[in-house]
Amino acid sequence: MKPTEEFEKVKSEYIQQMGQDHDLRMLSHRWFLESCKYKYSYHFTWMGRPIIQFPQDIVAMQEIIWEVKPQLIIETGIAHGGSLIFYASMMQAMGIDGQVLGIDIDIRIHNRVEIEKHSMYKYITMIQGSSIDEEVVNHVYALAAGKSPVLVALDSNHTHQHVMRELELYSPLVTKGSYLVVFDTVVEDMPDDFFRDRPWGKGNNPKTATREFLMKNDRFAVDTQLVNKLLITVAPEGYLQCVKD
Repeated sequence: MKPTEEFEKVKSEYIQQMGQDHDLRMLSHRWFLESCKYKYSYHFTWMGRPIIQFPQDIVAMQEIIWEVKPQLIIETGIAHGGSLIFYASMMQAMGIDGQVLGIDIDIRIHNRVEIEKHSMYKYITMIQGSSIDEEVVNHVYALAAGKSPVLVALDSNHTHQHVMRELELYSPLVTKGSYLVVFDTVVEDMPDDFFRDRPWGKGNNPKTATREFLMKNDRFAVDTQLVNKLLITVAPEGYLQCVKD
């Protein structure tokens, strides 16, 4: 066995063991809960823009982009634009001739100004409107025409109904071997009173939508190896790989 193959084999074995280590998983989740008290995910930037993601998930998305080499990355939910800048910078660094498409129901003017003046904006297109609005969806499909592979990341309204509709609408765009990433599935694993000021919570969140979606759609499967190696992630069960055309 070649040294590189041996390295990958050993790594895979350790990752599988980590996924089976109940104590380590509980310790990781406890750390996650404690860090959320201080809005941990809000503390990071990418090339100057707040990204509002855990570092582990940023690294995971980098690995996916390197593996897939998508011509189009679609993200629902823009916020400050850090993720759009991140995806665009990955395309530039990897020499990918592609585009990043961001959709948000409310692109705040100060965020739009900062995104549009950023050096990575040449890779970015933004659409203001609900990600499940028919006109917006039609616009997205028009922009996606002829592009492959396509990678989709869902990170907007986190209610079951909204995410389920996003999954139904955007999953057909994801090509075999690429990913449909559902962020904030971790909401299901949080304390009952954690999201008092939000319309989502236990029983009504991205994970419940993802589980229902997977029961009806056999084109996708959870990348458990990826989730197991992260340990700390906002997207447990949320990294869905497209396994069928």
